[in-house]
Amino acid sequence: MFLENSTKSKQEAGWIEVVCGSMFSGKTEELIRRLKRAKIAKQRVEIFKPAVDVRYDDTKVVSHDKNEIHSTPVTTSEAILLMANDMDVVGIDEAQFFDESLPSVCNELANRGVRVIIAGLDMDFKGKPFGPMPQLMAIAEYVTKVHAICMRCGKLAQVSHRTVVSQKLVMLGETDSYEPLCRSCFNKANEK
Repeated sequence: MFLENSTKSKQEAGWIEVVCGSMFSGKTEELIRRLKRAKIAKQRVEIFKPAVDVRYDDTKVVSHDKNEIHSTPVTTSEAILLMANDMDVVGIDEAQFFDESLPSVCNELANRGVRVIIAGLDMDFKGKPFGPMPQLMAIAEYVTKVHAICMRCGKLAQVSHRTVVSQKLVMLGETDSYEPLCRSCFNKANEK
C-alpha cells in the first residue's frame, strides 16, 4: 500500500521548467543555481549537455561567469532517457542544439515524475525560434525568460546578434562572435 501511494505521488510530481533568453542573459547560471539547490535538498540530480558544446569544458556545464557543475555530454536526446533512470531532477543545458525529439523526451521524464529543468536560446542569430525550444516552452509548466544587456544602448537585450560573417545555424562562440542586442539595435544592425 505505501509503495503504491509513494509511486503514485512521484508520478504526479513531475514537471518541466524552461529558462530561455539570449546569450549572456544568465540562462546557464540559473540552471546551475536550480540544480545545486536540488542537490542540497538531497535529490538525485543528473545534468546533460549536447556533446557538441565544448566551449568551456568537455564534461562540465559552465556559465559565462565560470560557475560550473558536472554534466554528461550526449549526442541525442533519446540518450537522456536511457541515462536518467531513478533521477528526481534532470537538467539540460543548451537545449537548442538538441534534436526535435527533446520535447517528447522531456514529456516522458515529467510523466515519470521527474522535475526537468531546461536552459537554452529561444532565438537563433537571425531572431527566429531556435530548434526544439518553442515546443519546450509550449509544454512547460514554468517558463522563465531572462535578458542580457544590449551592448549598443544598454536596454534589455533578447537577441544574440552574430558579429562575424557566417550563415551556419549552429556556430559555437562567445563575445568574439556574438553580442546581445535589444530589438531596436538588432533591427538597425540587420539593415546593413
